[in-house]
Amino acid sequence: MTPVAATTTPTVPFLDLRPSNDSLKHILLAAFEELIDTGAFTNGPAVAEFESAFATYCRRRECIGVASGLDALRLALIASGLRAGDEVIVPANTFIATVEAVSQAGGVPVVVDASDDDLNMDPAAAQAAITGRTRFLMPVHLYGQMADMRRLAQLGVPLIEDACQAHGATRDGVLAGELGVAAAFSFYPGKNLGAFGDAGALVCDDAELADTVKALREHGQRAKYRHDLAGFTSRLDTIQAIVLRWKLPLLRAWNDERRAAAAFYSAAFADVGDLELPPVASGSDPVWHLYVIRTEDPATLADHLRAGSIGCGFHYPEPVHLSRAYRHLGYRAGSFPVAERAAARALSLPVFPGITESQLEAVVERVRSFF
Repeated sequence: MTPVAATTTPTVPFLDLRPSNDSLKHILLAAFEELIDTGAFTNGPAVAEFESAFATYCRRRECIGVASGLDALRLALIASGLRAGDEVIVPANTFIATVEAVSQAGGVPVVVDASDDDLNMDPAAAQAAITGRTRFLMPVHLYGQMADMRRLAQLGVPLIEDACQAHGATRDGVLAGELGVAAAFSFYPGKNLGAFGDAGALVCDDAELADTVKALREHGQRAKYRHDLAGFTSRLDTIQAIVLRWKLPLLRAWNDERRAAAAFYSAAFADVGDLELPPVASGSDPVWHLYVIRTEDPATLADHLRAGSIGCGFHYPEPVHLSRAYRHLGYRAGSFPVAERAAARALSLPVFPGITESQLEAVVERVRSFF
């Protein structure tokens, strides 16, 4: 699939949700009207319908819709038996929610460096960090490219996947969310499969784990006002399930559009300045939630792009172990050089379903003019 052609050189936003939402607008408005008439705003039929469809999509038996990707990660850890003080190995190169899930669930985040091969959790570093207190590995499929799940699975520690940026990605024949004890997805609006607000889901094969998560997401109850656990308010709202149910059949085509845009960039930037293009590991088929280049001076390049009406972003400028929130873990600058170097040099370019060829050309022209 190639990006849709356009006749003029436009302003290019970093993210434009309109192309993917416009085609569903009338269908969704009709569905929302029906929802208003029924009043089934929580636990409506659309929730179970989406859960069934997304479980099938992820090749898993169970899917439990929740309020966010962070909720999915936290509840996965709790329901899988994490105890206070247990260690969970996480990558240094990630969004902070990965680490928040561990600490909020009562665990101790143990940070390891990324691999140059994919900028995800380095299996060798993870192996070196395993102790008698290690309960889980939590690899992240960052930017839409999967971590090396087959190698990580060989380390003998249960995996809980942070697949919040990787809906539909594969590596070595494994689908994102398919291999771990459980896997968490985010449906924040800008994700490859996005709702109209915060939303998430957990997928797994274990019916008992799924039942526990269902209880935890709704105040620990397995029957009305019968509370077996101390839980949370973490339901997937019916209105978000409606949006996701209608969008899911379009996800494959949308991912293909992202792949086409990424291929366009990679071909155009092969010989430009000091740019380091996103690494794609052997056997990996990313879904390009983000297209992240690396350069010595990303801030000045960003200013140049914005001056030319080109949107861009930074993902993520502060490694989580150097944040004020997790300074207490005791890590220092230089602890994880691959992740720190990536964070210091990263700049994200526009990539979204519906991006036109002229928009891609405008981005390329502006980047090349900087060098």
